[in-house]
Amino acid sequence: MKPRISMITLGVRDLDAAITFYEKGLGFPRMDSPPEVAFFTLNGTWLGLYDRKALAEDAQVAAKGNGFEGFSLAHNVASENEVDEVVAQAVAAGATLVKKPQKVFWGGYSGYFKDLDGHLWEVAYNPLFWVGPNDESE
Repeated sequence: MKPRISMITLGVRDLDAAITFYEKGLGFPRMDSPPEVAFFTLNGTWLGLYDRKALAEDAQVAAKGNGFEGFSLAHNVASENEVDEVVAQAVAAGATLVKKPQKVFWGGYSGYFKDLDGHLWEVAYNPLFWVGPNDESE
């Protein structure tokens, strides 16, 4: 097996609101998609948004659940200032600030927000090494 994550699909309660948050609020590039799903390209992977109940039904699991889901998504950036900017952009788009950007125990700088459906995102600067693919613009 060649390990990789090709797509992350988030179950959302309000597809239109989630699309607006990611496309307009965070500036994620949206792809042409059927009306019941939205796909965004993320430099090496895709993000999918799909109705929470329909996604649970597809996986044959219960749709209910709240609180900590047991995972977070991470977006690594090139500086502490960029962490501040991205977190502020997310909050301005309707995200909930969970942890204000700050120096962290592992030597970096990060903050957390929750999207409109409570999905936890970390925005991080790691001065020790780069995590993820190089930006296409480089």
